[in-house]
Order: sequence, then C-alpha cells, then structure tokens
Amino acid sequence: MAKKQRKQQSAGTPATVALTSAGVDFTVHAYDHDPAHPSYGEEAAEAMGVSPDRVFKTLVADVDGALTVAVVPVSGSLDLKALAAAVGGKRAAMADPALAERTTGYVRGGISPLGQRKRLRTVLDDSAEAHTTICVSAGRRGLEVELAPADLAKLTDAVLAPVGRG
Repeated sequence: MAKKQRKQQSAGTPATVALTSAGVDFTVHAYDHDPAHPSYGEEAAEAMGVSPDRVFKTLVADVDGALTVAVVPVSGSLDLKALAAAVGGKRAAMADPALAERTTGYVRGGISPLGQRKRLRTVLDDSAEAHTTICVSAGRRGLEVELAPADLAKLTDAVLAPVGRG
C-alpha cells in the first residue's frame, strides 16, 4: 500500500529537494518496490491505486547525439520519431542505460525528470495536460512524487508534445 506524505522540508532525493526549493506543492508516495515486477511504472500505479494514465515514466533518449528526457504515461510507450521532431532533431534512439544513469545521477527505474545531475532537455507528453496532477519518479525505485503537470513543465523547461503512443 502506498503511503502519502506532504513534503515541506528539503531532506530527501535531489528531485524532492528541487521541488521544495522551488516552493512547488507536491505529494510524495512511497511503496515497497518488488524487484520481480516486470514494469516499474505499472508497479507504481498499482501500489498507489492510481490510473496508469496519470503515472508518467522518465525515459532518456539520444536525439542526434544529445541526451533528451521524455516523460510519457506508463500505460503507453515513447514515439521516438515524435520525440526527435519535438526538439527539432532528425533521429532518436533510446540512450545507453549506464550513460543515462551516470548523466542523471539516478538508477534505472528511479530516474526522475527533476533534480538531475546534468539538466537535460525535456519533453513532456501533452496528455499530461488532461490531468490535475500526475506522478513521476521522485528519484528512486519505490518513491513517486505527485504534482501539477504545469509545475513539472516549468521546473524542467519541458516542451509539451505528443510523444507518447498507445
């Protein structure tokens, strides 16, 4: 079962520290991560009792040689062509997981679009605008943060574009 906690102090992950520093309203949801679960995002949605359309995964792709973050619903997948187009690129491919971890400072399954070691350009799937709040990784497996999509877009300087499929 997911635990809810209003986060007002700056202790926590780099993502929650960034949110606190920015003065953004958010809620932390913690749950027990099961390493055997086949999908980090679906596990988060199930544990929190939230529709998978409101839980967004953070994926790191290489667009024309530049690492780029895509934030898309866990209920679908990333459209790499649409991602490339959203940032004015020609080709996109998923980034090497080890490079994504080194660059963001987070581990796979816990990469947050917030508080990354090196700030990467970010594209948020425009379906996020249909929700009052969405959930994204708070920086580690078993920890999600819920916030308004507009706040996420503002803090990450995200482009909103239709980059999710299905």
